Amino acid sequence: MKKLTSILALFLLLTSFRHQGYHVGEIADDFQLKNVNGQMVSMANYPEAKGFIVIFTCNHCPFSKKYEDRINALHKKYEKKGYPVIAINPNDAAQYPEDNFENMVKRAKEKKFAFPYLHDETQAVAAMYGATKTPDVFVLQKENKDLIVKYTGAIDDNADDAKAAKEKYVEQAVDELLAGRSVSVSFTKAIGCSIKWKK
Repeated sequence: MKKLTSILALFLLLTSFRHQGYHVGEIADDFQLKNVNGQMVSMANYPEAKGFIVIFTCNHCPFSKKYEDRINALHKKYEKKGYPVIAINPNDAAQYPEDNFENMVKRAKEKKFAFPYLHDETQAVAAMYGATKTPDVFVLQKENKDLIVKYTGAIDDNADDAKAAKEKYVEQAVDELLAGRSVSVSFTKAIGCSIKWKK
């Protein structure tokens, strides 16, 4: 009995260190969050979509700012092919007022975001997905009624210069899925600012 208790304790200890959130191959849950236009948005609103490019981002982070045009370009390129972008701002606006909802609305207008920009005010969605940075990407593919995680990580390998990026991870992943192939690079380390969690 003591041996069994020890094994159980070890198991609980090891699992407590497991990275929280979704891993490649796991089923992701839908969400419902407020868009900058005031409407509630969920992935269920896209019945014709083949999948989604879910990006956790924000207003204030220098890395997020560098990627804004690229995120817009991803949406414009892949929305018609069945993989729209859904961007989510999870940051605590009490710490960073630049990331509050009113400023999200302003930023979306200034940058002419073509994609939904959602406010994860409670941070529940970021925690559920296991997002850690801004930006942090989750490429999902619809399989029957499930949303399967196919890629997580960075958008590409050069935050400073889009034209100098040699590895466009998100584009490659979505292109492979559209071609009916497995994603060859399914995980990279997201590079950006840490998500500002509520204290």
